[in-house]
Amino acid sequence: MLTAIVGINWGDEGKGRMVDLISKDYDIVCRYQGGNNAGHTVINHLGKFILNLLPSGILREDNINVMGNGMVIDIKHLCGEMDRLIEAGVKITPDNLKISDRAVIVLPYHVQLDCLEEERLGAAKFGSTRRGIAPVYSDKYAKKVISMGDLFYPEALEKRVEALLEWKNLTITKVYGAPAVTKEEIMDYLKTYGERLKPFICDMSKFLNEQAKKGKNILFEAQLGALRDIDFGINPYTSSSNNIAAYAPIGAGVPNLKLSKTIGIMKAYSTCVGEGPFTVEMFGDEAKELRDAGGEYGAATGRPRRVGGFDVVASKYGCMCQGADEIALTKMDVLSYMDKIPVCTAYKVGDKITTDFPRGEELRIATPIFEYLPGWKCDISNCRKPEDLPKEAYDYIKYIEKATECKITYVSVGADRDAYLVM
Repeated sequence: MLTAIVGINWGDEGKGRMVDLISKDYDIVCRYQGGNNAGHTVINHLGKFILNLLPSGILREDNINVMGNGMVIDIKHLCGEMDRLIEAGVKITPDNLKISDRAVIVLPYHVQLDCLEEERLGAAKFGSTRRGIAPVYSDKYAKKVISMGDLFYPEALEKRVEALLEWKNLTITKVYGAPAVTKEEIMDYLKTYGERLKPFICDMSKFLNEQAKKGKNILFEAQLGALRDIDFGINPYTSSSNNIAAYAPIGAGVPNLKLSKTIGIMKAYSTCVGEGPFTVEMFGDEAKELRDAGGEYGAATGRPRRVGGFDVVASKYGCMCQGADEIALTKMDVLSYMDKIPVCTAYKVGDKITTDFPRGEELRIATPIFEYLPGWKCDISNCRKPEDLPKEAYDYIKYIEKATECKITYVSVGADRDAYLVM
């Protein structure tokens, strides 16, 4: 079985927690896009972990974890992330972690350019995490990058770095007025962190195809959500890669394989990190109360997340983009404090009302139309079966299921690994 776990909305839906849960039924867990610009939070018997680059299956001893060719890898950050997990008792060896030789390396000048451009934009900034993601993906499609496999050929690598810097320093010095980057800086960086990672690098297409022929179950893990996809999201306030499920086999290294199933993840309410239109956004004390109840602060950046009621319009669109076969609804327990729960059922765009997710200027000017469902006003964190839920909570789940036209299979009611129920 080949299954993708993907975000339905703006990201931060709780994919890491669901991958950690579902990965017990899979042999291989594969991250197929993105870099260290988002975080997956997982809580288990070893503690609380925030994973920016490593697949969430790394926390299960029997899983093989794959970092696919669609990823962009900050090798310094990856080494630090590995060290933190090893120190906490997590096993990480070339047997359970494999990195595609085609994955692209995020270099220090990518991070530098990301920061310089956000500063130049000022109030018009995109809300970048300033971790070099847009610059490195831009360079990937300009065919001017270093891949993990290049680390094995030091002489050719040095010539490649020299040629790249001749080109890149034109932008750094003449556009932004910053000091030029030297070949010695980059080569030292690649040697310091790349040497450690070389034992983990392999031909991922060969490896995954061999595993698939053996009948191994593969779980593909996305970063962020459909509304941050470079093609189908709220451009330009998106990530710089394709996080939709259809890209999973491509970004993993097996474009010849087909998905068996797609599980979409969405919260019982809406959250958003970064800039861009967010139609259902709450403000003031109402927003603070929901943000604090849900601990809504970015796993990668610590930034306060923007919060709001559940958005049917955006979620139905996200389910369509992801081709979701079923849904895992997360953080239901967070809503337990509410007397009535806001649900956005349509947008008003100018003088028209629509249930279709708009784009561009129409999305920017859209305002929400809310319905309010009754709250349950009690702790549901110990519920483990649908019949344990209060009627109002069960009815809320069924309302969301009908509105998004996608079956809800899992509902999480707490942060612990076993705090969920199957519908």
